[in-house]
Amino acid sequence: MAGLRKPCYDCREHAESVKLTVYVPGVEAAGVEIEGRGPDLVVTARKTHFVRVNWQALHLESAQRDYQLRLRLGHGVDFSALQAEIQNGVLTIVIPKRSAVGEALSSRRVA
Repeated sequence: MAGLRKPCYDCREHAESVKLTVYVPGVEAAGVEIEGRGPDLVVTARKTHFVRVNWQALHLESAQRDYQLRLRLGHGVDFSALQAEIQNGVLTIVIPKRSAVGEALSSRRVA
Protein backbone atom coordinates (compact mmCIF):
# COMPACT_ATOMS: atom_id res chain seq x y z
CA MET A 1 0.00 0.00 0.00
CA ALA A 2 2.97 2.30 -0.61
CA GLY A 3 1.89 5.73 -1.75
CA LEU A 4 -1.71 5.06 -0.70
CA ARG A 5 -3.40 5.90 2.56
CA LYS A 6 -6.36 4.35 4.35
CA PRO A 7 -9.40 6.64 4.31
CA CYS A 8 -11.78 7.22 7.19
CA TYR A 9 -14.90 5.08 6.83
CA ASP A 10 -18.04 3.85 8.55
CA CYS A 11 -19.47 0.36 8.02
CA ARG A 12 -23.02 -0.49 9.14
CA GLU A 13 -24.78 -3.83 8.88
CA HIS A 14 -28.49 -3.77 8.10
CA ALA A 15 -30.99 -6.65 7.82
CA GLU A 16 -30.58 -7.07 4.06
CA SER A 17 -27.37 -5.20 3.25
CA VAL A 18 -24.09 -3.73 4.41
CA LYS A 19 -23.69 0.03 4.00
CA LEU A 20 -20.21 1.48 3.77
CA THR A 21 -19.49 5.23 3.85
CA VAL A 22 -15.94 6.14 2.79
CA TYR A 23 -14.58 9.68 3.10
CA VAL A 24 -12.34 10.45 0.11
CA PRO A 25 -12.06 14.23 -0.35
CA GLY A 26 -10.73 15.33 -3.73
CA VAL A 27 -11.91 12.17 -5.53
CA GLU A 28 -14.39 12.14 -8.43
CA ALA A 29 -16.43 9.20 -9.73
CA ALA A 30 -13.93 8.44 -12.51
CA GLY A 31 -11.20 7.87 -9.91
CA VAL A 32 -13.04 5.18 -7.93
CA GLU A 33 -12.42 1.46 -8.39
CA ILE A 34 -14.37 -1.09 -6.32
CA GLU A 35 -13.46 -4.75 -6.44
CA GLY A 36 -14.63 -7.86 -4.62
CA ARG A 37 -11.81 -10.39 -4.11
CA GLY A 38 -13.21 -13.49 -2.43
CA PRO A 39 -14.36 -12.35 1.04
CA ASP A 40 -12.59 -8.97 0.71
CA LEU A 41 -13.75 -5.62 -0.63
CA VAL A 42 -11.02 -3.37 -2.06
CA VAL A 43 -11.83 0.29 -2.73
CA THR A 44 -9.19 2.38 -4.51
CA ALA A 45 -9.90 6.10 -4.90
CA ARG A 46 -7.51 8.27 -6.89
CA LYS A 47 -7.50 12.03 -6.69
CA THR A 48 -7.31 14.25 -9.73
CA HIS A 49 -3.73 15.54 -9.62
CA PHE A 50 -3.00 18.95 -11.02
CA VAL A 51 0.55 20.07 -11.74
CA ARG A 52 0.79 23.79 -11.33
CA VAL A 53 3.17 25.94 -13.33
CA ASN A 54 4.61 27.44 -10.15
CA TRP A 55 4.77 24.07 -8.33
CA GLN A 56 7.11 23.80 -5.34
CA ALA A 57 7.41 20.99 -2.81
CA LEU A 58 5.75 22.06 0.43
CA HIS A 59 5.55 18.70 2.20
CA LEU A 60 2.07 18.21 0.76
CA GLU A 61 2.89 14.74 -0.54
CA SER A 62 0.99 12.95 2.22
CA ALA A 63 -2.12 15.12 1.76
CA GLN A 64 -2.10 14.44 -1.98
CA ARG A 65 -1.84 10.65 -1.74
CA ASP A 66 -4.59 8.45 -3.12
CA TYR A 67 -6.74 6.18 -0.95
CA GLN A 68 -7.12 2.43 -0.63
CA LEU A 69 -9.40 0.56 1.76
CA ARG A 70 -9.40 -3.23 2.24
CA LEU A 71 -12.17 -4.79 4.30
CA ARG A 72 -12.96 -8.44 4.96
CA LEU A 73 -16.74 -8.64 4.67
CA GLY A 74 -16.98 -12.41 4.22
CA HIS A 75 -18.86 -14.56 1.75
CA GLY A 76 -22.33 -13.50 2.98
CA VAL A 77 -22.53 -10.44 0.69
CA ASP A 78 -23.16 -10.20 -3.04
CA PHE A 79 -20.41 -8.02 -4.52
CA SER A 80 -21.87 -8.37 -8.03
CA ALA A 81 -25.04 -6.48 -6.94
CA LEU A 82 -23.38 -3.62 -5.07
CA GLN A 83 -24.45 -0.03 -5.71
CA ALA A 84 -22.19 2.97 -5.24
CA GLU A 85 -22.37 6.74 -5.54
CA ILE A 86 -20.05 9.60 -4.68
CA GLN A 87 -21.00 13.16 -3.75
CA ASN A 88 -18.68 15.85 -2.41
CA GLY A 89 -15.94 13.36 -1.51
CA VAL A 90 -18.27 10.93 0.30
CA LEU A 91 -18.48 7.50 -1.32
CA THR A 92 -21.51 5.42 -0.32
CA ILE A 93 -21.51 1.69 -1.12
CA VAL A 94 -24.48 -0.60 -0.45
CA ILE A 95 -23.82 -4.33 -0.76
CA PRO A 96 -26.82 -6.67 -0.48
CA LYS A 97 -26.50 -9.78 1.63
CA ARG A 98 -26.88 -13.16 0.01
CA SER A 99 -30.17 -14.82 0.86
CA ALA A 100 -29.99 -17.97 2.98
CA VAL A 101 -32.38 -19.73 0.55
CA GLY A 102 -30.20 -18.87 -2.45
CA GLU A 103 -27.08 -20.13 -0.66
CA ALA A 104 -28.77 -23.39 0.32
CA LEU A 105 -29.85 -24.00 -3.28
CA SER A 106 -26.46 -23.15 -4.74
CA SER A 107 -24.62 -25.43 -2.29
CA ARG A 108 -26.92 -28.43 -2.88
CA ARG A 109 -25.32 -31.20 -4.93
CA VAL A 110 -27.16 -33.54 -7.23
CA ALA A 111 -26.01 -37.17 -7.10
